[in-house]
Amino acid sequence: MGCGNMFFTILITFSVTLITYNIIISGNAPLKQDFPGPTRRPSITIDPIIKMPLNKKSVSSKRLFHTAVTASDSLYNTWQCRVMYYWFKKMKESGHSDMGGFTRILHSGKADQYMDEIPTFVAQPLPSGMDQGYIVLNRPWAFVQWLQQADIKEDYILMSEPDHIIVKPIPNLARDGMGAAFPFFYIEPKKYETVLRKYFSEENGPVTNIDPIGNSPVIVGKESLKKIAPTWMNVSLAMKKDPETDKAFGWVLEMYAYAVSSALHGVHNILYKDFMIQPPWDKQLGKTYIIHYTYGCDYSMKGEMTYGKIGEWRFDKRSYDLVAPKNLTLPPPGVPESVVTLVKMVNEAAANIPNW
Repeated sequence: MGCGNMFFTILITFSVTLITYNIIISGNAPLKQDFPGPTRRPSITIDPIIKMPLNKKSVSSKRLFHTAVTASDSLYNTWQCRVMYYWFKKMKESGHSDMGGFTRILHSGKADQYMDEIPTFVAQPLPSGMDQGYIVLNRPWAFVQWLQQADIKEDYILMSEPDHIIVKPIPNLARDGMGAAFPFFYIEPKKYETVLRKYFSEENGPVTNIDPIGNSPVIVGKESLKKIAPTWMNVSLAMKKDPETDKAFGWVLEMYAYAVSSALHGVHNILYKDFMIQPPWDKQLGKTYIIHYTYGCDYSMKGEMTYGKIGEWRFDKRSYDLVAPKNLTLPPPGVPESVVTLVKMVNEAAANIPNW
């Protein structure tokens, strides 16, 4: 038994070392060595970074999906993950859905004190300096490791984020070989066609084949994501390395990289506008499944939004980078339902999670 464990440990260590080496080589290689240009036929059956192993098909009675959230070990990311997982469990238990397991993919490279509270896979971060200060580049690399090493029972994956709160049970919205994704108004492939042609050649078809999505929220087949993820990582690194692309896409660069990679592998997406809402711009819950609290919510005591100016009442996740929120004051009368619901849900989670 001891020899078997030692062999397995050596095998995993060797695999991680080999993958890291391939990333470093890919990150420093000329772009045209990694991606097909106008005069080359695209080849995506073997990814330029890593060829994913073939796994046996999972056995499931329903079209279950596994929810995966990438995070650092910062207090800021951690309290959001704890709130997210609290509501994931409540919604999974509250009614019929296709929600399966849950994993926090922790890309800090080491375990933390919440491993017993939240199901967690520890991934290694990118080599020092490779993210160029853009920590989100660790996300695709973390997914590559998780998809290769973890035993994922479900046949589909929901890629989510720490600042997502699930407000009702989520069905599997993917079908017919397509993923299901939220359309972002600021992901505009046609507007940036010249830049995107560096990564999505004309041989791959019109640039409108790239869906206006990020990587989250997305429900996609597990086997499809195993193909997409290494390309997503490679495209992200290449985009960040290219000054023109980096300037054009800024903080949404990695979102464009996923959209491009999904299109390169022929995985198209059904666009669900009701997949999530983003307060304060979206005022009502409507038919949504997720609240994404990426924007600050600022209001006067009369319930009037003062966006761009700190309000008399406010909730902004960035105000809680050093301390987790608790017993938040409810918004004044007149503030939209979406914001009120968000604050109440954060308060409930904080009041009920042990050792908050």
